Amino acid sequence: MGTLRVIGGTARGIRLKPVPGDTTRPITDIVKEALFNILGDEVVDARVLDLFAGTGAVAIEALSRGAESAFLLDKSAQAVRVIHENLAAARLSERAHVRRGDAFAYLATAPERTYDLVYVAPPQYKEMWQKAMDLLDQQPARLSDAGQVIVQINPLEWVDRNYANLVEFDRRKYGDTLLIFFEKRQRENDMQS
Repeated sequence: MGTLRVIGGTARGIRLKPVPGDTTRPITDIVKEALFNILGDEVVDARVLDLFAGTGAVAIEALSRGAESAFLLDKSAQAVRVIHENLAAARLSERAHVRRGDAFAYLATAPERTYDLVYVAPPQYKEMWQKAMDLLDQQPARLSDAGQVIVQINPLEWVDRNYANLVEFDRRKYGDTLLIFFEKRQRENDMQS
């Protein structure tokens, strides 16, 4: 695996520490650059929820590019420690809230706030992304009206699913990484853009 770094914005070039071991699924620079090219200005002033945050690389990239705030959640104490170190290195700690906890337990609670970007990149091959999506679908108030949920999985994990409140609007494949983009289903006229 190559060096993790911030590739754009105020913290550009800052190296990020990896989480030791193989429990996290780090995003490659190629995928991260593609993701943020797709998101473009939608990151500016966004409230970001990074579930299964790992190194914090996605939320840190978003903050570096002008996101208003980020909430990073990971159940690993080691990951939480690395996230704090990476936020400090990027000088972005003041706009981030980091919590050690279970993503599913968090998603099962009533939403305290809405998010514009929700990033779901759980450990591979455990069907965890499906469980996270089911919980997000049950609580559509967690996502702002123009918000997006982005799932990062291995293409082999993909299973077509229909959701009551979320609908897929884009999908991109980069080698062994698949990014799937979801938005709120439009109730009045369920026309896809």
